[in-house]
Amino acid sequence: MKKCVRLNILFTVTVFCFTSLSWTDICHSKDFDEAKVYMTARANSNFLTDRGFRAFEPLNQPDENYPTIMVDVDKTFQTIEGFGGAFTDASAITFAKLTKENQEKFLKASFDPVEGNGYTLCRTTIHSCDYSAEMYTYAEVEGDKDLKNFSIEHDRKFRIPFIKKALESAGGNIKIYASPWSPPAWMKTNKNMLHGGKLKPEYNQTWADYFVKYVKAYEREGIPHWGLTVQNEPMAVQVWESCIFTAEEERDFVRDFLGPTLKKNGLSDLKLMIWDHNRGIMYQRAEVVYDDPQASQYVWGLAFHYYVGDHYDNVRMVHDAFPDKKLIYSEAGMGGSWETGVHIAKNMIIDLNNWTNGWTFWNLLLDETRGPRHAGGLGGTSMVTADTKTGEVTFNPPYYYFGHFSRFIKLGMKRIACTSNNDDFLATAFVDDEKNVVTVILNTSEADRIFQVWVNGKALKYTAPPLSIITMVF
Repeated sequence: MKKCVRLNILFTVTVFCFTSLSWTDICHSKDFDEAKVYMTARANSNFLTDRGFRAFEPLNQPDENYPTIMVDVDKTFQTIEGFGGAFTDASAITFAKLTKENQEKFLKASFDPVEGNGYTLCRTTIHSCDYSAEMYTYAEVEGDKDLKNFSIEHDRKFRIPFIKKALESAGGNIKIYASPWSPPAWMKTNKNMLHGGKLKPEYNQTWADYFVKYVKAYEREGIPHWGLTVQNEPMAVQVWESCIFTAEEERDFVRDFLGPTLKKNGLSDLKLMIWDHNRGIMYQRAEVVYDDPQASQYVWGLAFHYYVGDHYDNVRMVHDAFPDKKLIYSEAGMGGSWETGVHIAKNMIIDLNNWTNGWTFWNLLLDETRGPRHAGGLGGTSMVTADTKTGEVTFNPPYYYFGHFSRFIKLGMKRIACTSNNDDFLATAFVDDEKNVVTVILNTSEADRIFQVWVNGKALKYTAPPLSIITMVF
């Protein structure tokens, strides 16, 4: 058996502490002799805790009487694009108010690929959204169809410095994609960025040009973009920035304006995603766009959220009908409780098992007011909360549950066959090119449960505390 070096670096935060880890911590055996185990569980105060190694034992045939997670390393599916959160104005403003020490603590915990959650897929907004301190755009001059007055100057104060520091902490390895909440008011039928409304037909080209100017302006700041979504939540009339696109309107805008404009300006490599809303009608939205070859040629995939119902099968249905297109979970607003951590993990496991390529939660950081935000009343909590009055930084339970995925499932890993014979256990598994396997297991019951992981004629037995999440690496 190989020897392996174990790095135990203690990283202390305001509320919890955990042991940092990296792939150099993990001893790999081609015969799967043992697994490294990490656990988060409220019952025993584990927070991404290194629980050491546990050995596999021979077991030729699992049965249905013993809770078992079964892994087949040789059956591979989709490739992972990454995991992360959103660079909102609220997060950037809160970050700027922290001491330098707490800024570094947050950056390391979130983006460091060795000592943190290692976020590699992050979303941002094209001008303001509800989680902005004020409403603004990059084109404030009404009727400026040629966008001669376009400027991202507003973002240079908070958001651009925040993203640059995150990129530095991540070693430059963050795929950033952007979403608009609304075109400028002067481009819309209701003459308001809030309360829905639609893009006026005479501004279709101007709005497509706006995307290009945004991407190129950020490139000049040293912040390249990986992708775009056409419109955040295009069927939701919100009290904050919002804009309605039917499926046909989104198809036509992509086919006739946005797609050709990106191509004309050398931006065809950007991953353009449609929908960016809940799972409920995602198939209908996909079908309308993807069945039009001229529109479909410009679209890399579909983004989706989880706010109304579960509808998990719809994710798989979109993949099965359009297997050449990708799927990204693009927004998960949340509370900061243990229950939310379980909810996040459940959604991640099921979405990943239904062909999702990447998973992005919402705000990376919020302040003590659950903001700042300019519209929509009381905000939510996030993975990390900072009290800008006391300086206290709190890493909430969802941060640890999410880390069981983002720390271990690396860019480029492929999902492999992973099944459970017990309704209390959800699991997903991934493999890299060297046959290193990551299995994430969630105990959804409120009881201690003994289970086993079975692979290649061997089984590893373990106990999962109530509502715990466990990552095994072997």
